This record gives sequence, structure tokens and C-alpha cells, in this order.
Amino acid sequence: MSKKTIALVQGDPAGIGPELLIRLLSEPDVRAAANLVVIGAPEVFARGEEQMGVTIDGLRHAAIDAPLEVADGEILHLDLPIDGIGDVPVAETSAAGGRSSMEGLRRGFERKQAGEIDGLVFMPFNKESMHKGGNVFADELGFARDFFGLTTRASEFNVANGMWNGRVTSHVAMKDVPELLTIESIEDSIALADQTLRSAGYERPRIVVAAYNPHAGDGGLMGDEEIRVIQPAVEKARQRQINCVGPLPADTLWLKVRDGDYDAVVTMYHDQGQIAIKLLGFDRGVSVLAGLPLPITTPAHGTAFDIAGQAKANLVPTKNAFTMCVNMANNRAATDGVEAAETEDA
Repeated sequence: MSKKTIALVQGDPAGIGPELLIRLLSEPDVRAAANLVVIGAPEVFARGEEQMGVTIDGLRHAAIDAPLEVADGEILHLDLPIDGIGDVPVAETSAAGGRSSMEGLRRGFERKQAGEIDGLVFMPFNKESMHKGGNVFADELGFARDFFGLTTRASEFNVANGMWNGRVTSHVAMKDVPELLTIESIEDSIALADQTLRSAGYERPRIVVAAYNPHAGDGGLMGDEEIRVIQPAVEKARQRQINCVGPLPADTLWLKVRDGDYDAVVTMYHDQGQIAIKLLGFDRGVSVLAGLPLPITTPAHGTAFDIAGQAKANLVPTKNAFTMCVNMANNRAATDGVEAAETEDA
């Protein structure tokens, strides 16, 4: 199988992203796994090299709109001009840092539309910086949905130690969650979990759906969301031949996932899954932006201002994010090839 081309988008310059990018590019197996294209400001790349005390060899700088041609063994850096990016202090939010994150994503998405990249990995963003920089969405997923004009469901998944977590609602206030839990939204979330894990190489993903209320509502004594919306959604998903069960009480189902009974959990709200999966594997975790036209991954942690600039961030989640992106790109290409062949045979 030919090497895939993976775009690496710089993270917020004030956080640990610059050092993580340089450390990732210093790994021989990373450089061997894919054709690498870095999108971002050269000042941020230089900051990472200075923080780590290394110089990346085989690096070629080009203008942001230059043809995407990567020679074997080289790293192509598409230079993104951002006013004020070199003056961003370490461990502080900034409009320049936010603009850098969003513009890097946008340029990566444009390369996908041009058919030039197969996947994208981004270093940690800072949502406050992105807001200061003009992002009108709650997160980068909203930005991506808007760019691609999607009307279908997209969601963030977190993955650690082989355990996947998708969620029906994400970056919304808790007071708004109940009205967002509908049969359709839950069924769509289950279907997206099935689709996403299949794209990651799972032949028939085993999905468990979390309840919303304590004890799964105890037959309606502690709330009726399980009866009204969650159970009907699970039944509709099963009618579509999706391998799913639920709703199960959220405080115990993670034990079954940890023990290997299921591959993925669909939770009803953000912290219902995030707390569990980060306790079970925060030092290895990956976030996947699912439902988009290309594999997009990132380490499942933030910009870590408390250790930024100290060259001691944990590389494992970033390297896991890169490996997953490459694997998903390869699997997507293989799946597309099979589907194309079946169409021709038909």
C-alpha cells in the first residue's frame, strides 16, 4: 500500500503543541509511516525546536499555497503567515494563537478538498484563544462542520487503551441536555459510532449505550428518558443491524468496557464518558473528529499551560493520534477500493 499523506497542523503556540510537534517529527517510525506536511507559522516551528534543543533535518519550507509535493524522506512545511504569532507569550491565551489554529485547520481542509491529503492530525488547540481569534463555534468540530457544509452528524470520540467513547451531546450546558436527547439524535450517535469504529478496522463493533439517569431510571422512578428516547433509539439501531445494547447504568458499564466486553460506549453527555475514559487512560488518549470527510485526530488533552515550554510533555497521546490517523486513512482507502470493485462487478 502506498504511503498516505498526513497533514500536521500546529497547535496553540503558547502551549505544549510546539514541543510535541518537534518530538513527533523526531521519531523515525513516524517519518517512515507517511508523507508529512506541516501547516503553520514557521515561528511556531522554530519555537518548538528551541524548546527541545533540536533541529529537524529534511525540512523544506514552502509558501502556504505551494503545490503539495513531498519527496521521500523530507518534511514539507507550508508557511502560514499570522500577524503577531512570534510574540505570543508562553502559557497565555491570545487572538494570534487562535487565528493560527483555525487558519491551519482551514488550510488543511482545503488540501483535502483538492485531494492532496489523506488525514490530518492537530496539536492541542486552546478554545479560549480560538474564541479570541474569531471562532464563532463552541469548538473545532463546529468549525469543521461549517467548512464542509455538513448536515449529517459529526461528533468527537475519545479513545484510550482500545476503549472508544462517543456522545450524543458534547460542548453544551447541562441544563440544555435533556431537550437534546431525542430518539433521532441518539440513534444517529449509535450509527456514527458503528461507522467510525468500522473505519478504524473493527469488523462488527460492540457498542453499549449509557443510560441518562441514576440506575437507568429504575423503571421511571428516577426519570423516564430511558423509556421515552434511549431504549427506542437502541431498538431502531438494532433494526439497522448495528451491534448495540442498552441503556445500561453509566456508573457500571465502563467496568464491562474495561474488561473487554464492549468496544465503544455512547454516552448522553460530555462528562459521563470523559471522566471515566480519562481515568482509565488519560496518558494515552486520542480524540477523533468523526463524521467528517477525512480522518482527523488529536491528543486527548489540552494545551497544558502549566508545563508549556518546559520540554516535559508526554508524547504518547500525540504519537497514538498520529498512528490512529494513518491507520484510519489506510483502512478508508482499502474500504473505498473494495466498494469501488464491488460497484464495477455489479
